Amino acid sequence: MNNRTTILETALAFFAAFGYEATGTLEICDAAGVSKPTMYHYFKSKQGLMKTILSENFEPFLERLKEATRYQHDLTLNLEKVLRAYFSFAAENPVFYRLQFSMQYAPLKSESYELVSPWVKRQRELIQMMFAQAEADHGNMRGRSSSYTTTLLGMINAYASDALARERELDDEMIYQARHQFMHGIFS
Repeated sequence: MNNRTTILETALAFFAAFGYEATGTLEICDAAGVSKPTMYHYFKSKQGLMKTILSENFEPFLERLKEATRYQHDLTLNLEKVLRAYFSFAAENPVFYRLQFSMQYAPLKSESYELVSPWVKRQRELIQMMFAQAEADHGNMRGRSSSYTTTLLGMINAYASDALARERELDDEMIYQARHQFMHGIFS
């Protein structure tokens, strides 16, 4: 493993365990076995390091999400694809998933929140566009794409966080349960 990868993996572990603001670059460098100049050679700053972690994890995920949200006049299928994209992402990257989740709910003026916000916004846009496109097929959905997006993302994060905390598998059964719950509510 090269220094850049070691620094990224160490920083991810520290940021996820202790928070971005509470972690210093010296702690990361010591744990990674590199000097501060080596870290700064690759990332220029702690913020640059976090931006790289976010980018390298979110960019491939957003490609998967973009494909999952491409509306094909079958909302049930799209919801399954979206859930599968998120649940696979969480299962494959549990440390990063927990980190980005905590950053989304950090204080609004915190650096953590400001760094993750553009990535969260892009996810919301993709999902909201899917719901907006579905309005043509489902008239009862008109004007609700924003609230559907909020509800779906909240549910996804709750399911994923619960599964990761309890070390439960985010499998096909959980995808079915989540999709059914979203589409039919608590009285189904």
